[in-house]
Amino acid sequence: TPVKEIESIRSNHQQIHQRPLPANQDILLENIAGNTIELIAVIDPKNAREICINVLRSPNSDEYTSVKFLKRGHNLVSHWMEENKSTGTAHQDALIIDTSRSSLLPDILARTPEIAPFELKEGEELTLRIFIDKSVIEVFANDRQCLAVRVYPKREDSVYVSVRASGNNATLQSLNSWNMGNIWAK
Repeated sequence: TPVKEIESIRSNHQQIHQRPLPANQDILLENIAGNTIELIAVIDPKNAREICINVLRSPNSDEYTSVKFLKRGHNLVSHWMEENKSTGTAHQDALIIDTSRSSLLPDILARTPEIAPFELKEGEELTLRIFIDKSVIEVFANDRQCLAVRVYPKREDSVYVSVRASGNNATLQSLNSWNMGNIWAK
C-alpha cells in the first residue's frame, strides 16, 4: 500500500458515482484529467473478462497507457500459469500495465507489458489505486499487488482517463481523483 502521507499533497478532488460499464465501450471520464494525479477506482467486474483503465490518454486515443485486470483464461495468464504450476503459485487472474501505445515518440522502443499475478476472490470488487507522476505510473490493486512503469508520452494533451469492460458488462462503483502537488514544496 502507498504511504498515508501522500494524501497530504492532494488537491482538486473529483468524484464519479456508480455507473454501468457497457461491454466493449470506451467510456471517457469527463473532468478527470492530468499527468500528476491519483485515481482510486472501485469496480465490480461481474463477468467481464477484462477491465481496462487508460491513463495519459490523448483525446483521439493515439497515445495512452492501459492498466488492465484480466480474468481467467487469457493467454498471458495461461502462459504464466503453465510456467509456475509446479511451484503451486499459479494464478488465473492478472494485473497488467500495457505500454505499447504509451508514446508516439519515434525513439521510444516497444516493450512487453508488465504482468503480475493477482487473484480477485469470488464476489470481490476490484480496487485500483493509480498514481501518475508525469512519466511514472504506479498501480496498487486491492492492497495485495503493485506494478510500476515509466512512460514517455509525446503529446501534451495526453492527460485523459477512460474505462472499459470487455466481453461483458461491469459496474464502476466509484472513482475518486485528485491532482497531486509537489512533495518537495511542503
